[in-house]
Amino acid sequence: MIVPPLPYSPPREMKRPVRTAAEPALVPFITQRKGEEAAPDNLMIRVHPSGPRLYYRDEDPQRDRPMRGVLWGRCSFNPLDERQMPTGEPQWKLMHPYRQMLTMQTLRCQVCARPARTPLGFIFLTGPRDEDPTQPEIHTNQPPVCVKHARAAAALCPHLEKDPMVFLARSAPLYGVHGTLYGLNAQGDVHVVAQPDHALPFGHRNLPTFLATQLIRRISSFRVLGMEELLSELSTA
Repeated sequence: MIVPPLPYSPPREMKRPVRTAAEPALVPFITQRKGEEAAPDNLMIRVHPSGPRLYYRDEDPQRDRPMRGVLWGRCSFNPLDERQMPTGEPQWKLMHPYRQMLTMQTLRCQVCARPARTPLGFIFLTGPRDEDPTQPEIHTNQPPVCVKHARAAAALCPHLEKDPMVFLARSAPLYGVHGTLYGLNAQGDVHVVAQPDHALPFGHRNLPTFLATQLIRRISSFRVLGMEELLSELSTA
């Protein structure tokens, strides 16, 4: 896959409006904006000797299959502002599927889209009750955050409730995807079969007919810290 640089450039025909006073001063890069909508449903399933496979009718493999051949959910892009960040009213509870994938794939900060690596590893935040920190590994759909925006991400994301669980990870390999499983009904039409509440790992037998909307990493070799403890350690690293 060819990954565009982050922040990316909008299509040339789009103008780059300046942020208005009504827009928040800081919105995470991955947050979906009003006006960014899912593409029309133009899915189809073709049957191959190896089994059925989900496609877009006007598919561009380079754009639509950015991760290991998995079909990715389409969503439009708003123009960018003078800082090369998305514009529009933030839809705080939604992550833009393509921006989530880009930042997770390249381990960029979910707030500013710049490299998130710190001297001590990568910072991942989860909701205060989302994970059991005693487990040997954690699966997350939340891209990492940089040192500068760790506290801001905790404050801005409703899911984190301003009190996130903080994982400082040495290792966070790609694991799989989250999304929707499709199939054919009795009339031969494409329909939703299931929306699993868990991620499907890469290599899963259902991925050929799966439409992904989030990229998942597996956090391993980690420590769980409080936000102040984390920032204190990083300040002396």
